[in-house]
Amino acid sequence: MQFLKKSISSESIVFASKDQISCDLAGEAAILELKSGTYFGLDEVGAVVWNLIAQPRRVTEIRDALLDRYDVEADRCGRELIDLLGALHERGLIQIAEGRSDDETDR
Repeated sequence: MQFLKKSISSESIVFASKDQISCDLAGEAAILELKSGTYFGLDEVGAVVWNLIAQPRRVTEIRDALLDRYDVEADRCGRELIDLLGALHERGLIQIAEGRSDDETDR
């Protein structure tokens, strides 16, 4: 399902799916996808991303939060973030919406 990853852009809004439960494991995260019963583990950086997407966030907002927290090149951070989000989406753990301008609030 690689086509799912292509649907994520820097302007996409991502958020955790309702079909999962997760917990903190000493700074890392364990996520259970409820439909398949599959567990997915995230390291410390992945857990930071997971906590950020508990609420809908634009990919650029997540990237900027990671850049503030870690010493990493912006391009690399953006690429690896989109790779992670693509993997989470392929497993049904997140949902993706295309970004809308701030003045479009009729949701």
